[in-house]
Amino acid sequence: MPRLLPDTAPQRLLAASNFVYTVGSGLYLTAGVLYFTQALHLPATQVGAGLAIAGSLALAVGIGAGHLADRHGARGVYAVTLAVQALATAAFVLVHDFWPFVLAVSAAAGAKAAGLAARSPLIRHYGGDRPQEFRAYLRSVTNVGISLGALGAGWTVQVGTLTAYHLMILGNAIAFVISAVILVALPAVAPEPAAPGPRWLALSDWPYLVLTAIDGVMAIQFKVLTVLIPLWVVTATTAPAWTISGTMLVCTLMVVSFQVRASRGIDSPAAGGRAYRRSGVAFLASCSLIALTGATSAWAAVTLLLVAAVIHTIGELWHAAAGFEISFALAPIHATGQYLGVFGLGAGLADAFGPALLIALCITWGTPGWFVAGAMFALTGLLAPPAIRWAQRHPTMVGSAGTPPARPVAS
Repeated sequence: MPRLLPDTAPQRLLAASNFVYTVGSGLYLTAGVLYFTQALHLPATQVGAGLAIAGSLALAVGIGAGHLADRHGARGVYAVTLAVQALATAAFVLVHDFWPFVLAVSAAAGAKAAGLAARSPLIRHYGGDRPQEFRAYLRSVTNVGISLGALGAGWTVQVGTLTAYHLMILGNAIAFVISAVILVALPAVAPEPAAPGPRWLALSDWPYLVLTAIDGVMAIQFKVLTVLIPLWVVTATTAPAWTISGTMLVCTLMVVSFQVRASRGIDSPAAGGRAYRRSGVAFLASCSLIALTGATSAWAAVTLLLVAAVIHTIGELWHAAAGFEISFALAPIHATGQYLGVFGLGAGLADAFGPALLIALCITWGTPGWFVAGAMFALTGLLAPPAIRWAQRHPTMVGSAGTPPARPVAS
């Protein structure tokens, strides 16, 4: 298990802010769609379209917010994004029609993407010698917070009244406000001086953009446990419905317990490339096992699904740790927010288009689609090591004399 609290006071403040934020997020992630469809009676097709619009609009917001955090101070920019997210979330209680819904959910999604990028310079500054490891600790905290929020959302769904859903939404917004207030005690981080060269340096760093795309394809794997397995269990297997919760519980406990440990072993870009490769193999193995469950008995399906969940989560630990290492190690210090904003585009695209792709492959097509999805992850993982070597040779960090020194190549 990772240690309960980080070493320094700023790290503890960031962790506390993240914990409160994710408890609120857990409320919405678990029952947000039900609020719009069951309590407000918006058609599911409209809710899906609105979320797709919001996700698309949010894709580019992180880059600009990250740049603002680099140039004007990350703490203030991050706190503003939390305040905007709180207001946008609270506005959900006023939504009754499609376009107000799109406006509110787009503002919330944009603020969330902006906040993730604006927080990155804080993680790098206060994360010590290994900000990647501190980022892994925050991911463990995130899983604990979301799990607690999901318990509250379970009460909301059980009660099922409009008042209960409104309390859930307002609780989410209040959590964002508290998360922002905690940041007041965090010492401000002076902006890094800008280096000579283009303002939007990350958008001209082609190797980093390729790695962003690779990570984005790999990030589609997050939808396997949250989207595919629930649909697959219900439509294609004889496994009991509780298997869905069982696979999620396995994933959550493993991430909370082992994400920091996994990140400690991935301490260089080269190690990150190898981790991407291993994670692709793990996803291929897990997808192959899940594919077999459509033609087995109920208990055999349960066993295969739980084993697949363990293997998949091992791959997820490697994938997340590799992303933390690559995104920070290959980003110039003076443009951390901008670079991490660009890197977030991959996960944003996975959120926007991953579910539809996986449903078409694995649910509509069926068993063969699982093998195709697994092969996609494995082949993408194989591309990571050569792309990382290219990135390490690519001169992007412009020196004070105007000479662009190459990144050091890890052994």
